[in-house]
Amino acid sequence: MLDKKTFIEVSKEELEEVALESTRTIDIDEFVDREEIDPRYLIRPYYLRPDGKVGHDAFAVIRETIREMNKVAIGRVVLTNREHIIALEPLEKGLVGTLLRYPYEVRSEDEYFDEIQDVKVTKDMLDLAAHIVNQKSGRFEPDKFEDQYETALINLINQKRAGKPITPKERPRGENVVDLMEAMRRSVGGATAETEAAPKKPAKKPRKAAAGQKEMLMPIAGKKPAKEAAAKKPVAGARRKSA
Repeated sequence: MLDKKTFIEVSKEELEEVALESTRTIDIDEFVDREEIDPRYLIRPYYLRPDGKVGHDAFAVIRETIREMNKVAIGRVVLTNREHIIALEPLEKGLVGTLLRYPYEVRSEDEYFDEIQDVKVTKDMLDLAAHIVNQKSGRFEPDKFEDQYETALINLINQKRAGKPITPKERPRGENVVDLMEAMRRSVGGATAETEAAPKKPAKKPRKAAAGQKEMLMPIAGKKPAKEAAAKKPVAGARRKSA
């Protein structure tokens, strides 16, 4: 491994020499249980669908086999001139392929958790926290959440287009909470008052697919890549790339 202070200049031509050319196929190496994949290795999901009659047959066989056996297919795919690890899971008629990080890209938790102090948690604190959790328990519905930054950015652009003056908003000041128990009690009180004051609105129906979801169109190969793979280019219509 190179020393952090070592600087080596690499030309564009030299980078192009090590770049890989996409075969538009996924080479499957193994099948694992979903629980074995550490969430820290997950990067971003893609929708996958086959291209061509041969691709449809192999696609359906892999999809139904891993669905029946409750497995995840681990393979390799070339995107943006480099090879990525990808995990394939069935989703309705298609597959979801999630890019995975390499081990060197995942830092050890010891670097961050070593300095956390061991704290004795009392039963009163646990009971109060459990009460808050039960009070705020629900189902995960992505439509309930709003990207406030994107909304504010769109409003800013619209105001500038209309020639309206832009006035900076006062930023809220954070308060140092010393008594955790008192803070949790206030949280319980606020949640109770809010529940009594405003009845719950019916939840929105979830959309069939997220608006910014990316997809890839490609046949799926086994150990050996296909000789020819005339696949369409990935469709990436997202407003913003996800992390």
